[in-house]
Amino acid sequence: MKKIILFLTMCLMAFPAKADEGMWFLMFIERLNHRDMAKMGLQLTAEEIYSINNHSLKDAVVQFNGGCTAEMVSKEGLLLTNHHCGYDAIAELSSEEQNYLKNGFWAKDKAAEMKPKSLFVRFFVRMDDVSKRILSKVNDKMTETERNKAIQQETSLIEKENSEGGKYTVSVRPFFQGNEYYYFVYQDYKDVRLVGTPPESLGKFGGDTDNWEWPRHTADFSMFRVYADANGNPAEYSKDNMPLKPKHYLPISLKGVEENDFAMILGYPGRTNRWMPAGGIEQNVQFAYPAWVEGAKTGMDVMKTYMDKDEKVKLEYASKYASTANYWKNRQGMIDALTKAGTAKTKAKEEAKFNKWANKTENKAKYGSVIATVNDYYTQTNVKMLHDNYLSQLVRTASYGAAPATLGNSLIAYYKENEAKKQEMLPRLNQLVETVYGKFHAPLEKDVFIAQLNLYTSKASAYGLPENIAKLKEENKGDFTAYVDMAIGKSIFATKESVLAFMKDPKPESIASDPLYVISNELMTKMRAKTPEQLKADDDFAIAFRNLVAGLRESKMNSIQYPDANSTLRLTYGKVRALPADKRNDAAVNNYTTMTGLVKKYKAGDAEFDLPARVLELNKSKDFGEYADKDGYMPVNFLTDNDITGGNSGSPVLNGKGELTGIAFDGNIEAMAGDVIFDKKLQRTINLDIRYVLWIIDKYAGAKHIIDEMTIVR
Repeated sequence: MKKIILFLTMCLMAFPAKADEGMWFLMFIERLNHRDMAKMGLQLTAEEIYSINNHSLKDAVVQFNGGCTAEMVSKEGLLLTNHHCGYDAIAELSSEEQNYLKNGFWAKDKAAEMKPKSLFVRFFVRMDDVSKRILSKVNDKMTETERNKAIQQETSLIEKENSEGGKYTVSVRPFFQGNEYYYFVYQDYKDVRLVGTPPESLGKFGGDTDNWEWPRHTADFSMFRVYADANGNPAEYSKDNMPLKPKHYLPISLKGVEENDFAMILGYPGRTNRWMPAGGIEQNVQFAYPAWVEGAKTGMDVMKTYMDKDEKVKLEYASKYASTANYWKNRQGMIDALTKAGTAKTKAKEEAKFNKWANKTENKAKYGSVIATVNDYYTQTNVKMLHDNYLSQLVRTASYGAAPATLGNSLIAYYKENEAKKQEMLPRLNQLVETVYGKFHAPLEKDVFIAQLNLYTSKASAYGLPENIAKLKEENKGDFTAYVDMAIGKSIFATKESVLAFMKDPKPESIASDPLYVISNELMTKMRAKTPEQLKADDDFAIAFRNLVAGLRESKMNSIQYPDANSTLRLTYGKVRALPADKRNDAAVNNYTTMTGLVKKYKAGDAEFDLPARVLELNKSKDFGEYADKDGYMPVNFLTDNDITGGNSGSPVLNGKGELTGIAFDGNIEAMAGDVIFDKKLQRTINLDIRYVLWIIDKYAGAKHIIDEMTIVR
């Protein structure tokens, strides 16, 4: 954290640079961070980073499809993000005949750019603090239900006041566990088209083996273009739409990076839990995450069996498998890193110190019972969290887990309505059918469902299984194969065709007894169910956790000045910074990787480490053009010590002048505890060198027309 005492500052200067912790609000950059950033190499003013009245860096950074980050890189609306962020859209646009995931795609001109069905980008307009306004509406005598209702009422007013009649999307978000509130104003653009993507053999090079690992050699990028109406406003897709003229776009530097160079990242980090109590960490490590890991792996193994046999199935399930695999490895990495770091013990010591302060006479009324309440809550919910994570992975990986209940309940509601209401509901119902069965391979889904039911009922029974499922487990001796075979054979919800056939000749009364609906509905009911005792425990915990964070800030026992990530725009800064020397990396300094290292990993025909023949040819002839480093090698990836997390995928990595040097796409597994506690020694961000991006577009793909619309700083 920032050191404001001169003596400490001088001492720190005598030692190697350490990572800067923090995911900072842009509106506070001048007050909290700008001086520190300038000392590290920033050459921009705070106004050039965040301005309401003038264009600034924030205007070039967008949230991509709700879960990633992207950046504008041309005056014609050209957008860069990660390959894994564009994965869904690329898969949707692909077919067996035109497999853009496998082979890549480069639009020869704007007319050839392709529009996926559902894709949007969100531009950040402004933000402001509404803490006093919202907190003036609540008091300590309220129940949590009353408090939440009052906050929601005021939130709705604030959002309406700032939306300008629907022009903007406005979101009021809590921070510091509900001790502060800010509103964010956004503008969404829905006409976003695919411009280019490398083949998976480059964009996903290393696959699951290299995921979260260093050294890395992955071209994790894809390119899209944002379109608007003739006046630059958001519009639904139309051939008459024009490329958006962004308020700001990023110039691209070919100068490369070196150790200790300033590095700044803007993006939309998804979620951190830096304030999580020790009991929560222990719960995750011992109960929640192991269940998540085992459940995810169970689903992945079945999916992969079918994907390896059939190219069509592989394409249909590519995105679902990749997402499941990513979190599977992440959660195992979290278990290992949090255990190795002893994070729960560190937090427990802090909480014991806080508890002494909290029980002083002047603090006891508000804070005295906080730690006891928090610890009691985790003790009460440990077994429930194990159960809930096995069940959530069942529902996430097996379509038969949730779909029959969701679709069945929608059909029940539909058939109860009059004809006029039915006509109104029918388009949404048809869309739901398409969503459920659009990418659906029945044999795969059946086997995933069987495997997950067997796992769930064997591992989560201590919390209590749904009544009918517990009975079926006993009757079938823990093996649901025969029951699921029977259920699918008789079910309305077995396939899209069976659902559509039912809708043509409906017998609504048969839905409630449908065997797939019955088991799915029980699972979903169990997932949502909470006893009055559980609801009270949740409320007590919410109050205690909010007061814990308030107390830690008041007592200054926790020096964190920034709120946890929650998918709002943040800035993080640090430096290019190596990890200790690694014999697996051919680079002179272990802060970058090269094409030499990429080719050394090459395995012909391997699903994770194959390479296109053209890449091998270009490497052999050293045809790197102007994209080679001054020392002659072709750069691929590099490391910085920025503080990022999921959601930062696709974020721009900027030098001190605000020029694009890379695209953030991963973190290192050694620092996987970073969502809970920041490790200044180990924390690294793995970035794609922008020179490798340009080399692929130009030399590999021959799409220099895309390069030509960018502003290149040589």
